[in-house]
Amino acid sequence: MKFIVSSTVLLKNLQMISGVINSSNTLPILDDFLFELSEDSLIITASDLETTMSVKVQPDKAEEPGVVAIPAKLLLDTIKSLPNIPVTVSINKETLAVEILTDGGKFKLTGHKSDEFPLKPTLENPSSITLDSDILKNAFNKTLFATGNDELRPVMTGVFCELSTEDVTFVATDAHKLVRYKRKDAKASEPASFILPKKPINQLKNILPEDIDVRIDYDQTNAFFEYENVNMVCRLIDGKYPNYDAVIPKENPNVLTIDRLPFVGALRRVALYANQSTNQVRLKINGQELVMSAEDIDYANEAKERIACSYEGEDMEIGFNSKFLLDMLINLDTEQVKLEMSVPNRAGILVPADNENENEDILMLVMPVMLNQ
Repeated sequence: MKFIVSSTVLLKNLQMISGVINSSNTLPILDDFLFELSEDSLIITASDLETTMSVKVQPDKAEEPGVVAIPAKLLLDTIKSLPNIPVTVSINKETLAVEILTDGGKFKLTGHKSDEFPLKPTLENPSSITLDSDILKNAFNKTLFATGNDELRPVMTGVFCELSTEDVTFVATDAHKLVRYKRKDAKASEPASFILPKKPINQLKNILPEDIDVRIDYDQTNAFFEYENVNMVCRLIDGKYPNYDAVIPKENPNVLTIDRLPFVGALRRVALYANQSTNQVRLKINGQELVMSAEDIDYANEAKERIACSYEGEDMEIGFNSKFLLDMLINLDTEQVKLEMSVPNRAGILVPADNENENEDILMLVMPVMLNQ
């Protein structure tokens, strides 16, 4: 088994799938890349049992098709340190000895039998949807930060995907904050919903190219993503997602409109003086002025900052966890935002004030914190 490939091409493709490999694995074979060489292509696979990702590479030359598992870290570190040169990789099928040859170098490592490598799951009677990669990247970037980390509530550790014949919706919540990202320029042939785990989403959003079609096949257990020379299959999170729509308050008569970046700057400064365990910041809105304040009684720290705003509604004081509020403001990219509220003990709704993309509907919800009087 032997192939010749450019070190740059090999490195790019190995790095694309290396994020799937865990730093500590229960099965030693999961520390390896699986190499499958045919007469005209090379398929490289990485897996952690829950997620399996493959790339198809066109070698410059291929001889004696075969399959072998090669230790990922050593291979990756070796290829990473090479300049852009042709690399010859040859594997002895009997001993599984792997030799990497370059102009002036020879590197030997031991491969492993491929039969221990987990098989890629197959989908039963899958449904399918094709989405633009920009929609997926935006959806993942806008929702991932709001997912939970509580393993006792696994459904809230992933992103809920709700497909309908009119639009597609992505939702994430950790019970303190919630993001609903809806696209009207994408739709499915039939309604469906599933929960994608965090790790494969992170993996995809980091490597997806711009403006290409991504095909998603899904059944009750797995979702399969495919584009260009890459495919990935991941196990879906099992369980029923909470009724997110029920927690979004519909009547919010008090509306604060404010420039996003000055708001972020002031909030960051004031938050430095907040109690480190609650991160509580008080928002006092009076006419066309917002006063933000925070204090940490234990250290006698205190901060207050005024900022101009546009406000419709009754004067009010409301408290928020500054960390949650900042997370949301940073993940919105419009010039102005609206904070819609009803009463100080009900959730605030954050939306773009000037959404340039009419097909994009984004809503962020943040739970208030009880103010110390």
